[in-house]
Amino acid sequence: MSLNKTKVLVSNSETIKCLYYNKLLTSADVSNMIGKSIPYAIKVLNELKKNGFVEEMGLANSSGGRKPLNYSLISDSYYLVSVAMDQFSARMVAVDMNNNFVTDIIRYEFDIFTLKPDQLISSINQFIESSNISKSAILGVGITMPGFIDTEIGINYTYLQVAGQPLAGYLQQQLSIPVFLDNDSTAIALAEQKFGVAAHMKNVMVLNLGWGIGLGMILNNKIFRGNNGLAGEFSHIPLFKNGKLCNCGKRGCLETEASLVAVAGIAKEGISNGQITSLSNYADVDADAIINEAIKGDVFSVKLISEAAYHVGEGLAILIHLMNPSAIVLSGKGSVVGKLWLSPIQQAINEHCIPLLTNFTEIKISDLNNKAQLIGGAALIVENFGKALGDKLNAIEIGSLNKAS
Repeated sequence: MSLNKTKVLVSNSETIKCLYYNKLLTSADVSNMIGKSIPYAIKVLNELKKNGFVEEMGLANSSGGRKPLNYSLISDSYYLVSVAMDQFSARMVAVDMNNNFVTDIIRYEFDIFTLKPDQLISSINQFIESSNISKSAILGVGITMPGFIDTEIGINYTYLQVAGQPLAGYLQQQLSIPVFLDNDSTAIALAEQKFGVAAHMKNVMVLNLGWGIGLGMILNNKIFRGNNGLAGEFSHIPLFKNGKLCNCGKRGCLETEASLVAVAGIAKEGISNGQITSLSNYADVDADAIINEAIKGDVFSVKLISEAAYHVGEGLAILIHLMNPSAIVLSGKGSVVGKLWLSPIQQAINEHCIPLLTNFTEIKISDLNNKAQLIGGAALIVENFGKALGDKLNAIEIGSLNKAS
């Protein structure tokens, strides 16, 4: 991207964000959303049109008088790469400027505990090469992953440490593309806020039902990350006296009974003890197998999901007392069996929560399902379309000039 286009993108980032999240807007819509006059909004839209970011999309409906023009971002002007990581894999997809997936979702398997940054870089480069999208057309890479992540510094304190510099900076240096890093559950909350069932809701807790149990928080219409980006460690509430060691190093965390890793472990134990279940047909019983068989009605799989859901509900009762959210959204991998989670979660909340508080909190199931994290990774880049992206693009430009000299 040229320096002139960088300047246009950075200075008009709020308008671009509005169009990305809403796809089709009039100048009056943009004016209202960015808090500027309509003539100013028209000026910005014309500048963005001139620089190849925006196009006119016909006339909007009108209740009277002249019909206004609709504007949209040009889908294929630039692209975003979303990398959604969990403990065992990374899924990657390219997204256009209207939040459409333009490649297949490619999955790369690994163990996050032993994964090296250069291995991740190799996988990302391999994905970009296979996508046939030029690096110069990619505005950023949004990497969302488990762990304690400081988004300001771009460091993951749990995984993929790089000696002497933050992870995001190292990846950006090697890829020559702006890199943004965030916690997987926070990214899922961002996706639900912008495109999912949490849209237009002020205070929402978004539960990431994955290998662990993550939490993303929307407070006063904003994503809440805490003081250093480390908020939302819901799965490490010390809820049980079971003596089980959690991967955080503590014992009795919610995750030791209710995560999909824990559920898979309980399933394997049951099968080894002679439990009759269709899971016995799998060479390796993992979360996907349990979810698939639960959907088909396997009694043991349904029981496993229900028991985990009840424990999640116990934790949510604490959360409701503390946060008084208008809604709790069940998202992430496990949300595809959302209906199986609902009843036991509600039962636990009813048993452990003050009734007055439960009356004001609705439990919702995501309609983004396992795409939520990928959508959130792309939105993470869009959220940084202002100065943060400009600084990263300038740093890459300076780095390229230094290498050339």
